[in-house]
Amino acid sequence: MKPAAHVAEAGRPFPVPVEHAGRLADFVALTKPRLNLLVLVTAVAGLYLASPEGVPTSILLHTILGTALVAGGAAAFNQVWERETDALMKRTRTRPIPSGRLGRTEGLVFASLFSTAGIVDLAIAVNLLCAGVAALTLLTYVVIYTPLKRRTSLATLIGAVPGALPPVIGWTAATESLSLAPLVLFGIVFLWQMPHFLAIAWLYRDEYAAAGIPLLPVLEPDGRRTGRQALLYAAALWPVSLMPTLLGLAGGAYIALATVLGGGLIILSARFARDRSTTAARRLFLFSIIYLPLLWGALVADRLWI
Repeated sequence: MKPAAHVAEAGRPFPVPVEHAGRLADFVALTKPRLNLLVLVTAVAGLYLASPEGVPTSILLHTILGTALVAGGAAAFNQVWERETDALMKRTRTRPIPSGRLGRTEGLVFASLFSTAGIVDLAIAVNLLCAGVAALTLLTYVVIYTPLKRRTSLATLIGAVPGALPPVIGWTAATESLSLAPLVLFGIVFLWQMPHFLAIAWLYRDEYAAAGIPLLPVLEPDGRRTGRQALLYAAALWPVSLMPTLLGLAGGAYIALATVLGGGLIILSARFARDRSTTAARRLFLFSIIYLPLLWGALVADRLWI
């Protein structure tokens, strides 16, 4: 008899073969659930910023479902295309495809089904504009950013475009329209990604170099331009993060927190630009992780209370 894991359903455990449970976990890993949780948070935030009084439950649920499917499909496509470079880096070589636990064809089929289902769901259950923004997110991430990652350091900048589109998905889900407000939300996430990604690139520069990925710290090992660019984008982010108040999306409490968070990001980016040390990069990276959820939470809370 094959070993089995036990999963509860309707209060009764039933045996599931370990290899099946393992494959299920591998398919889940293809969607990068921890990373894409932030995608869902920013999409829902965009929805409630557009419509603080709320939207029909069906719109909310299908926005979450469709966005999750598209984001998961994009992540799976990315892992299929990058399976060779992933196999060369310590932090990615245990992923399902480079490790050989899942095949290339399995990954492609899974990615195609997820992506298609997500776009169709958004188009039918939400609206066509929302589905179009989600499709643009998928195409820029998979067709443009992923192939360029091995060719130019500018891929980091290009990759920030699909990364910044989820709040626009949420906004269009609620309003079926585009305006200056969702562009400002896009700008906040776009600029935030740059010091975040540059810190990661510096921390793992040796692995990226071994995999042949020409990120800026790989091309210029002294880190001067990496540090300067992190500081430049952090400085540009602060005034953009205050713009929601000019558009009536937030008030004084949000301004105060955005100023504190922006100042912290600028200070840590400046220290990284000056020291270019692992410690400085790690501190910048860790602060950037908490920066966006805190800023987004304050923006949504202030919007709901206005």
